[in-house]
Amino acid sequence: MKIIEGSVTSPIGFEAAGIHAGLKKAKKDMALLVSACDASTAAVFTTNRVKAAPVLWDQHVAASGKARAVIVNSGNANACTGEKGLIDAETTAEETAALVGTEKEKVYVASTGVIGVPLDMEKILAGARSLMPQLSKEGWKDAAAAICTTDTFSKTAAASVEIGGRTVTIGGMAKGSGMIHPNMATMLAFITTDAVISSATLQKLLGATVEDTFNMISVDGDTSTNDSCIVLANGMAGNDEIIFGDDGYEAFEEAFRYVLGTLAKLITRDGEGAGRFIEMQVVGALSDSEAKVLARSVISSSLVKAAFFGSDANWGRILCAMGYSGADFNPSLVDLSFSSAKGTIQTVRGGEPLPFSEEKAKEILLEKEITVVADCHQGSGSAVAWGCDLTYDYVRINGDYRS
Repeated sequence: MKIIEGSVTSPIGFEAAGIHAGLKKAKKDMALLVSACDASTAAVFTTNRVKAAPVLWDQHVAASGKARAVIVNSGNANACTGEKGLIDAETTAEETAALVGTEKEKVYVASTGVIGVPLDMEKILAGARSLMPQLSKEGWKDAAAAICTTDTFSKTAAASVEIGGRTVTIGGMAKGSGMIHPNMATMLAFITTDAVISSATLQKLLGATVEDTFNMISVDGDTSTNDSCIVLANGMAGNDEIIFGDDGYEAFEEAFRYVLGTLAKLITRDGEGAGRFIEMQVVGALSDSEAKVLARSVISSSLVKAAFFGSDANWGRILCAMGYSGADFNPSLVDLSFSSAKGTIQTVRGGEPLPFSEEKAKEILLEKEITVVADCHQGSGSAVAWGCDLTYDYVRINGDYRS
């Protein structure tokens, strides 16, 4: 696998654009991504029972197995907007399809922003028309900026891999900063590849990869109405079809997991108001699934997040979060340690506290990136989850969101 600079236009046959359509005061707020030909597609959506209109539309697109384009707006989620919201999502797809030269059923529509406000369709449709002539291979930076809401930076990743003598490329862009929690988040992620791969194989790979990446991050415990991860594979690399279980699949999976994992961690690093990035490693659990439950419980805890904001080695909060997770583990066997660029300190061995230097712990926890390791000493199960601290700025940002 080769890590490369780029995003959704890195694979062959994809172009993108991003513009300011007037949905937000000044920043770019609409993006368009188009494949040169029909692409196999797969997608994963929010588990929230309240689903935004674009999600309901996109579920039908994903079920068809073929797609050609994705049009995205930020500044308005088109969620909880009733029948009008559904009509607006379909109208957006229809207008985009006419511009691209495809059927509306092959156009994904994605929205992110304020809930409960109808879309300004005059601006949306004018924006779609403005985007089309600006499509280019270089348009990925504008597109990545246009999908952002409270994000402080754009999130992109790309990688390539050799499969049967052909170079296959995977690129991605995502947005997300708040309303981030396991089982998807207020997160939009768009992944492209020029690989030859069926929709069914792509869906199986996406489901498994999301479980270990986007479903292992938490900023604030909220799961949004609009969460979507959409993949397009247009086959223009000309490789032999990637089939589950063969060597090509394994190589492709490595690069695919790199792109999604990188985007997931970038979202967590950009958590609203966040000052620290936390990696929670659980090892020695009874199974990988039990380890995932434990890791996600810790990084989702507001008390744990607050302790990291204060650079406080409050290991009791971590054990407490593990305890109410519902996972099967023996607290009397657990070891806990904290580490950063400033060193490592162990605070618990066999479920019992160890004496440690508060000054050294403070020095370790003042760093921007911190790793916590919980060793359950019960089996071979392991998992990694990512989170961030909870700061005053999180409240300020979300208190002012609608204004």
